[in-house]
Formats: sequence, structure tokens, C-alpha cells
Amino acid sequence: MTGVLLTVGTRKGLFIGRRRGGSRQSWDFDESPYFNAQAVYSIAIDTRRDTPRLLVGGDSAHWGPSVFHSDDLGRTWTEPAQAPVRFPEDTGASLERVWQLHPSAAEPDVVYAGTEPAALYRSEDRGESFALVRPLWEHPTRGRWMPGGGGEGLHTVLTDGRDPRAVTVAVSAAGVFRTADGGASWSPSNSGVAAGFLPDPNPEFGQCVHKIARDAAVPDRLYLQNHWGVYRSDDAGTHWTDIGEGLPSTFGFAMAAHPRRGDTAYVFPINADVDRVPAGRRCRVFRTADAGKSWEPLTAGLPDTDHYGTVLRDAMCTDGADPAGVYFGNRNGEVYASADDGDSWRRLASHLPDVLCVRAAVVD
Repeated sequence: MTGVLLTVGTRKGLFIGRRRGGSRQSWDFDESPYFNAQAVYSIAIDTRRDTPRLLVGGDSAHWGPSVFHSDDLGRTWTEPAQAPVRFPEDTGASLERVWQLHPSAAEPDVVYAGTEPAALYRSEDRGESFALVRPLWEHPTRGRWMPGGGGEGLHTVLTDGRDPRAVTVAVSAAGVFRTADGGASWSPSNSGVAAGFLPDPNPEFGQCVHKIARDAAVPDRLYLQNHWGVYRSDDAGTHWTDIGEGLPSTFGFAMAAHPRRGDTAYVFPINADVDRVPAGRRCRVFRTADAGKSWEPLTAGLPDTDHYGTVLRDAMCTDGADPAGVYFGNRNGEVYASADDGDSWRRLASHLPDVLCVRAAVVD
């Protein structure tokens, strides 16, 4: 029976919920968190094969960061005998965190990992071992990359189902970089994205990009949430256009695209970089259905009083169901879900640890 798997990574473990069958309201959550007391910054639900695989980037205060996988929807977990993501000795770096795990849209066994320090890793065995993508690590601009407030993390990876050689990444705070040759060379792709905190507000690189999402119907259309500013690209990131008009604030972290409907994306505006609470202190998701020409607040079922739950960059997602499920978690430890493309919401969980990331997928 088809259902939805919802995974919630927090500062103190991974929580898993399951929605069975046709009911859009009935959820069962496992009694205890997995990876208890570990911070879970990254999750992937890989549904490319008959048996889904869950990948988790855990961060133990004692043992350090690692990547775990499960082939039974989270009931049991495996950690490879050797650290799956590690910096080669000659780099002089050590792994602080796995920020992103991304199954390739074009290659069935390939998984990418984004890390802190900012680097890209590639796995060809579904995430059991990874190799450093050296051309990006050795990019000539790298010595001038500056860490964002949360560190120097490569936090977004986008692959293109039409071409396995095309990969787009985002680094805080270095901006967007793209390869068209499978990672052999990389170019900054930030034209039009402002960096108001720098002496030159329009640099080639150095933007503090928070998240990017790809349009479901037009693969070359990307949506970007910047440190300040919300943008769209219609040419796979070569140029960006400001689409923030109509939002109560253009500061925020999260960006998600509808899984099937073109021109449709979701953001969660934050007051300001110096006031990191929901814009206007109201818990509101904003949706565009016309590629950013206009935005509408989605509030039905969400708190309507002062609210302080910030949504982080990987803490909002969609699930691929029809209608689409939309989910977000916040730093208050709350998780909210919509079963109707965002039109209405219900709270699924509260009093969890600080929510760092949320991922959901339709599974059997």
C-alpha cells in the first residue's frame, strides 16, 4: 500500500513518520528518535530503485560526522566500516559536517554530498563511499570564499535528469557554481544576485545563497533564496532576476518547488538577518503559482498569533504525491504538513528538538 515517509532531522536525532494508504491525515511516528543525541543536518530518500534507501548525515559530538544508510525505511541502519566522507590528507582539511545528500537525477547509483568545509563529494555506490570532486575544491577563487553565519558549507546540490554532466551547487557564502562537464571545471553563476553586505554588491562570487530549487516543468528554471533577495533564473543559473516583490521580507532560508506543477514554488520569509523570526512574527508560507510574478500567503491551519519558529534552509520540502504534500519544521521543534499543495495545514509534531532538515517521499 502506497504511503508517505516523512523524515525530520533535529539537533538531537532523527524522527520518522509514516502516512499509510489513502488517508491524508493519519500519521504514525516512531516512538523514539534514531541517532539519539546526534545532530542530523542532511537526509535523502532515494526512491530510484525498487527498494528505497534512506541516507542520513549524522554528527556525533563524540565520534564526529558520518553518513548512514537504511534499506528498510529506517528500521535498521548501516554505517560503512570506513568513514564514507573524508578529506584526503593532502587537502589539510577535516570534515566538520555533511550539509547535503542528493541522489543524482540522471545516474541511478550516484549520490552527491555537500560538506563543511565547502566541498562536493561523489558516490557511485548509492552513498556507501564518496570521493572528493577536486576541481571544485581546487577552484581558483576558493582562497577568497568566506564562511556564512552557519559556517562555510556546500548546502545545495542540483542535478539535471537530462544530462548527468550538469551539476549546480550553492555555497555559503561563495554563491552558485556550475559544471557542464561532469565536474572537470566549474564556473560562478551569480549574475544578478546581489550581495549587499560586500563593498561590491554585484560580485562574480561571494553571494550568501541560502537555497535553490528546480522548477518541475521547466528544468532550466531555478528559484533561489538569498541572504537578502528571492530570484529566478530561466537559463539554468546563467542569469538571475529578482522576484521578491510582494513578499513581506526577502530574507529567508528555505526554498522548495512543487514536485509536478510548473511555475510553483514556496518560501518562508524571515524578518531580517538581525531579527531571525518569521516575517511580521506570523507563521506563513508564501507560494507563487506564476514563477514569482506574485505571491500568496498560505495560513489556513497555521498559528495566527505571534510566532518565533524560524525555518532553516533544508527544513521545508514537498513529497511528490497528488495533490502534493508540503512540509516544514522550525526551531521551536514543530512540524507542519499540508496535503493539498499548501492550501491548508496541520501540526504533526511539537516539542521536538531544534528542526534542522525535513524530507518526505511517496513510498510503497
